[in-house]
Amino acid sequence: MTNTASAEISLSALRHNLSIARQSAPNSQCMAVIKADAYGHGILNVASTLEQADAFAVARLEEASALRQAGITKRIVILEGVQTSEELDDVCAHKLDIVIHHDTQLKVLLDTALNEPVSVWIKLDTGMHRLGFQTEQFSDVVQSLQSCHWVKQPLHVMTHFACADDINDAYTEQQITTFKQATNDFSLPTSMANSAATLSKQESHADWIRPGIMLYGSCPFINGNANDLQLKPVMTLRSKLIAINNFQMGDHIGYGATYTCDKDKPVGVVAIGYGDGYPRHATTGTPVWVNGKRCALLGRVSMDMISVDLSPCPEVKVGEDVELWGENISVDEVARYAGTIAYELLCGVTQRVTKIYKD
Repeated sequence: MTNTASAEISLSALRHNLSIARQSAPNSQCMAVIKADAYGHGILNVASTLEQADAFAVARLEEASALRQAGITKRIVILEGVQTSEELDDVCAHKLDIVIHHDTQLKVLLDTALNEPVSVWIKLDTGMHRLGFQTEQFSDVVQSLQSCHWVKQPLHVMTHFACADDINDAYTEQQITTFKQATNDFSLPTSMANSAATLSKQESHADWIRPGIMLYGSCPFINGNANDLQLKPVMTLRSKLIAINNFQMGDHIGYGATYTCDKDKPVGVVAIGYGDGYPRHATTGTPVWVNGKRCALLGRVSMDMISVDLSPCPEVKVGEDVELWGENISVDEVARYAGTIAYELLCGVTQRVTKIYKD
């Protein structure tokens, strides 16, 4: 028996979730966001599976280059763009799209005579205040890029929402209005919608949507439920019970003795911990799935192990599987118990967790 944790990746669920994005915005092209190793799911396998996407989005040149070297030929957009003329040469060599969001990038592009024309996306800051040109700069930026012989036409324009995960927050509507006012006089392809806006803001769909977290089966809304959106979990994180002990009322569990048994109970030890990417700050009560029953985490998460209350299933044996999140326990629910978001949990699964791809 191996005690190594595993992450089963459902490729059929991945395709299903892409279809939900497409159904939500049937008149838009779809740019699947696969940055950060496809949110921890394995960028090469995910890219190979999402054949129905119209393009891929990554954060950095290294991610895009790895996809090209693996034989992925689909359009790839680098969301953070590049910073140097040498990187621009790589962009051209790999036929990549770049986002331009800052004056320094614009200057490098205009000053670097490229042998091949490059596709450019202009990023506007409509309220996220992280990356992007101010809207009053937009006309000048467009003019500069349209006059540059090594920039493909047409240009594309995008923005990013700050509060789309809260359906009731009016800030998203404000950003949509700001973006449309800035771009209405230009006949250029546009992109606004992330996962949350794809599912809730039809007026943001524009020419391109950019679904990310929803592709992996997580709900993009605050306190939302992925099942209600017909999204399927892609990653199921599992490990095994490696010990079962019977403790008495008053016994303490784990580092710091932070949990005290309120009654006599069987306590299982599962071979997973923050060394595998299970969140250290998950609190007592965080659900785990054992033998068809919801059980609860007890005490602190260790580097390699967690303790769980087996009172709901006293018949289980050492060696049985335990699901930490996935088909039966939502990663969104685990994230709430840990005071974080599903993005961090999925991206945080470490290399010692074996990925198993199933279709």
